[in-house]
Amino acid sequence: MSEAHREGPRPPRKVEEKHGSEGAEGTGETPTEGIGRRDFLRTTGLGAGGLAMAGGLGGILAACGDERAPGILRRGPEVAVIGAGVFGTWAALELQRAGARVTLIDLYGPGNSRATSGDETRGVRSSYAGRPLWVEWANRAMERWREFDREYAAEMGGEVFFTTGDLILRDTWEGFLDGIAEVWDEVGVEYERLDGDEIGRRWPQIHAPEMEHALYEPGAGVARSRVACQRVAQLFEREGGEVRFARAELGDAEGGRLRTVALDDGSSMGADRFVFALGPWFPKAFPEIMAERIRMTTMGHVYYYGTPPGDSRFSVPNMPSWNVPGVTGWASIPPDHRGFRLRTGGRSADDPDTSVRWIPEDYHEQPMGILENYFPALANQPLVETRACHYESSWTRDWIIDRHPELENVWFAGGGSAEGFKFGPMLGELIAGRVLDDDRYPEHTALWRLDPVDDEGASE
Repeated sequence: MSEAHREGPRPPRKVEEKHGSEGAEGTGETPTEGIGRRDFLRTTGLGAGGLAMAGGLGGILAACGDERAPGILRRGPEVAVIGAGVFGTWAALELQRAGARVTLIDLYGPGNSRATSGDETRGVRSSYAGRPLWVEWANRAMERWREFDREYAAEMGGEVFFTTGDLILRDTWEGFLDGIAEVWDEVGVEYERLDGDEIGRRWPQIHAPEMEHALYEPGAGVARSRVACQRVAQLFEREGGEVRFARAELGDAEGGRLRTVALDDGSSMGADRFVFALGPWFPKAFPEIMAERIRMTTMGHVYYYGTPPGDSRFSVPNMPSWNVPGVTGWASIPPDHRGFRLRTGGRSADDPDTSVRWIPEDYHEQPMGILENYFPALANQPLVETRACHYESSWTRDWIIDRHPELENVWFAGGGSAEGFKFGPMLGELIAGRVLDDDRYPEHTALWRLDPVDDEGASE
């Protein structure tokens, strides 16, 4: 049985909420004196080679009065963003598009295998019981991911976001499922409530006879996380930003303001404002401030299993992402075809610079049991890849986007709590606005402070 719920409209997307690559009517095109950016390039005959000869995309945009011209052609503040994960890359891109002159610094590079954002794929959904703001923002972020693909997929090697739908399976309606449905009704998210018979009819490759209750979110999906971070960084460079490979630490300060960051090659770099987006490196880089505010939890264990030759049941678009207690996963995603993905809890977190990111065989029994129970057709398939990603959580369970307590021009952006990647496009806008004193969401400022919002550390 399927029961569709549409208890209210999706949250409206106001004009003032658009930023960066978004333009008129949500098309993803930025108007340029009455014609779209792509139409302008076609009209002038400037392709990729022409862009380089003309000083890049930013040179053309500057000539047309577009606000996204590279920093070298503008007079915005200089901003150094340290950390090229999902927080840092999106922040750098949105800061650049808002008029700043931005340098993005990372020791290992965007989408590297040490990064929390560096796995091959990430689920993007809005099933957050009791957290209406996260539900609302997750849905807006999903639309922004789709807009990103509409704008750039054709020219940059295919989509990064795939709308797969997300299926949450439980043996009872009370508790988790009921809490999610309640907040979805409040926000206006489209979903379906399914029983065991309907699950079996739609996806016979899923074997879950004990799971008689499910919620299905058709708008949810899966993103190619490594590629997404790299692609955002490439756009940032194309639009005038600079990416540097270095370790950066606090340098010279004067009068409550940071003047420079010290780089590991012995040099220093100055800027007007600094954003540290360090993920699990925060407690290591700022132990006095962040050791108790960013708490290392575990390393999430991710397994990719080969799919049976010629069997497309376990590949997109033939099944949704899924969730059973303590475990999430999804079908093999094109064009990377890493395999059927399954995520479990893992071992204790270690130093993110030196921790081993493959998963020892001691941990392989749990995911194999999941396959045997829920996906028996995959039980004899090979384990083709493993990943281990650091999870870090703020003590508010929300993001931290706030100033350094002693340096007024230094910002911290982190606390993804294993969920930050989903919100990447929204986080970039949020961070850029706060750093440039143009906060578009001042009513939520208390949620993103360094300190807990209340005695229990609840964020809402």
